[in-house]
Amino acid sequence: MTDSPPRTRIQARNRATILEAALEVFAAHGFRGATIDRIAQAAGLSKPNLLYYFRSKEALHLAILEDLMDLWLAPLRGMDPEGEPREQILTYVRRKLEMSRDHPRESRLFANEILQGAPRARPVLEGELKSLVDEKAAVIAGWSASGRIGPVDPHHLIFSIWALTQHYADFEVQVGAIMGGTDPYPAAEIWLEQVFGAVLAPPGETG
Repeated sequence: MTDSPPRTRIQARNRATILEAALEVFAAHGFRGATIDRIAQAAGLSKPNLLYYFRSKEALHLAILEDLMDLWLAPLRGMDPEGEPREQILTYVRRKLEMSRDHPRESRLFANEILQGAPRARPVLEGELKSLVDEKAAVIAGWSASGRIGPVDPHHLIFSIWALTQHYADFEVQVGAIMGGTDPYPAAEIWLEQVFGAVLAPPGETG
């Protein structure tokens, strides 16, 4: 649990600085490898000053996860049941890829949390995330059953979108080494639209 929201502009700035530094440290070292001392040093603040805003490493990590989940769930929430099915899903693919490009540290922090068994994020995974995924999976299943998209397993479609978009953030070093410094995202967007466009093609269409 985090402390009360800051009441002054300086407090707001310090809190933002701490969260930014903590994100960098947690993404680089994981929860176990991160320390309050290391985060305070990255933030340019003393340890007592940092602890004024966040009582513990756990409270700081939880604050980042809470902000991250709001960011992470926004694209899926934006899938419109009344929209054109393929375009809604492909828009979701594009937005997830953009998030990997624009928020790689957040993606790696979330991946590290999952790899550790999600000891801090599990309530959100089993609550808010599961409810949202089930809701959108039901929408996708309806689109598939009506023939507006091809026959797909909606949950595994969503898992595949996560895997193929977040890979570019979570394995950024590997992708960069293989691509030789070339920006992978423009070609990745084209490729993923081809892949999911073909998967989503209604019966009788080729893609």
